[in-house]
Amino acid sequence: MTGMDRDAPIVAVATASGRGAVGIVRVSGRGLLPLARVLCGRELVPRMATYGPFRDARGEALDQGLALYFPGPHSYTGEDVLELQGHGGPVVMQLLLARCLEAAAEVDATTGRACLPGLRLAEPGEFTQRAFLNDKIDLAQAEAIADLIDASTEAAARSATRSLGGAFSREIDALREQIVQLRMLVEATLDFPEEEIDVLETANARGRLDRLQATLDGVLGQARQGALLREGLQVVLAGQPNAGKSSLLNALAGAELAIVTPIAGTTRDKVSETVQIEGVPLHIIDTAGLRADHEASDEVERIGMARSWQAIAEADAVLFLHDLTRVNEPAYAQADADIAARLPAPGQGATVLHIFNKADAAQAVSGVDADVRANLRGDVRGDVRAEPQPPGEVLTLSARTGEGLQALRQTLLRQAGWQAAQEGVFIARQRHVQALNAAREHLSLAQAHAAQRDGALDLLAEELRLAHNALGRITGAFSADDLLGEIFTRFCIGK
Repeated sequence: MTGMDRDAPIVAVATASGRGAVGIVRVSGRGLLPLARVLCGRELVPRMATYGPFRDARGEALDQGLALYFPGPHSYTGEDVLELQGHGGPVVMQLLLARCLEAAAEVDATTGRACLPGLRLAEPGEFTQRAFLNDKIDLAQAEAIADLIDASTEAAARSATRSLGGAFSREIDALREQIVQLRMLVEATLDFPEEEIDVLETANARGRLDRLQATLDGVLGQARQGALLREGLQVVLAGQPNAGKSSLLNALAGAELAIVTPIAGTTRDKVSETVQIEGVPLHIIDTAGLRADHEASDEVERIGMARSWQAIAEADAVLFLHDLTRVNEPAYAQADADIAARLPAPGQGATVLHIFNKADAAQAVSGVDADVRANLRGDVRGDVRAEPQPPGEVLTLSARTGEGLQALRQTLLRQAGWQAAQEGVFIARQRHVQALNAAREHLSLAQAHAAQRDGALDLLAEELRLAHNALGRITGAFSADDLLGEIFTRFCIGK
């Protein structure tokens, strides 16, 4: 969006592409009444819907619908806004859009000038960007608009609505205000050293910093929950062929999404599905079975396994499935150990959960006795005498009967750091979490400087300034143009 004339009037279709009962063409700029007169053939009353024809250059009706005029600054963008609500056919919308661009160059009989010089098509997100630039909303609220549109669960939609209403922004503004007050005291002491005022004692700077840190930790916790609601969790099902990965995907999704057969290697490529647990989206990926490259039956299987390892590298959580009916087979146990050795180590990537599947069938298989299954709660072993598997949480279940599925769902939420959603949770993005973490680090350094005997007031003031700026990046008080471009170009056109 860089390089575009931000003062030029803009127009776009504001409803989704395709057919619908109603479609909207939106115009934003300054001095829209001449354009409205040409298009509607009458004067529009502000904030009152007017029904009538939308006219072409010959004065004939292109469509019948409602016209609404919102004079700035009391509008979505802060500029004059004109909305033409007609029938939602794609051809009708394109005709109406083309007519707006054409009419902008026509001479208005009242003023004797062009109706709306310079009218151009809007860029993606440009209406919302203008709302931000004209102080109608802050940056966190602007992002919440896109998050509300893209919400994949009811909980995410409700949280986005809270952020759009300013809940998140108010938390950030309150933190920034507390930092500003403390900065004023510290910097005043630096500016007037002859007064010999011990700001750390008289203003209880250390106590204020402790309270600030505690408040910020609370907001950070909520932001992490909100980011999880928005982003969800990337979960990869991995394991040897025929361990039950596709059956588990179908069980979690509650639908037959993946083909399940007794033939090893049925799944040759990734199969993805998004499910929700307590409002949290889980993006589950069923992968091709893993085994040594030299054991692959053909090139297609080798490519499928390569994609499986790539998905594992990008995952938040890996469910490593083991077949309980084969845990006593030395070759199978060795293959599991080889796979486990390549999975992320604790703290170095995705969380790995060891899932022992086919619990229902294992009870009927000779050689899989109670002692082996009891081991699954301690050292995870394929054979009783085998070396332990790498550390990780262990669950037993049956994808076929559903036994253990609820425990798996709760374990996934717990591993992701999710807590039962409360009404106060607001939607957040990873950039918000990163900014809050940065502010937290600067406040921690400020506390360290305040704890020194001499106070180190200059360093304390600098850390407070950096924490203040980090919080300002969330709401847009300190935002580079490239950040704005990155955010708003991800919006749909017309919004």
